[in-house]
Amino acid sequence: MTTEINPAVAAAVVVQDGRVLLVRRRVSEGALSWQFPAVKIESGETAGEAAARETREELGLLMTSQIVLGQRVHPMTGREIHYIACRPSGGGAGIASADEVADLAWVAHGEIPHYVPYGLFEPVQDFFDAALLS
Repeated sequence: MTTEINPAVAAAVVVQDGRVLLVRRRVSEGALSWQFPAVKIESGETAGEAAARETREELGLLMTSQIVLGQRVHPMTGREIHYIACRPSGGGAGIASADEVADLAWVAHGEIPHYVPYGLFEPVQDFFDAALLS
């Protein structure tokens, strides 16, 4: 359940040209270093709308949300997180909010464990396997 103290988070899961978009935040959240662009879901906003808003505000990349891949309480942060598969629909990824994002990377399938050594949420991994290995 989402509360104002610990609101749910939407993560934009973006694949383009055979690569996955990851960002490194200026302020890490626990042991997380590289992660999907993610933001707190605001009141009256869907997870897809939040994910698209975040990529636009922080990276200058316009997104269309496609499907909800799944949701869970993240084992490292304790936050409810919704994973949204998104398709780029305009703009180019760059750091538009340098106070929040330190770096971004387009990562090939085989490089994901280097950036995310603790593994991915199974539905997200399944999505990448289908999108990047087919």
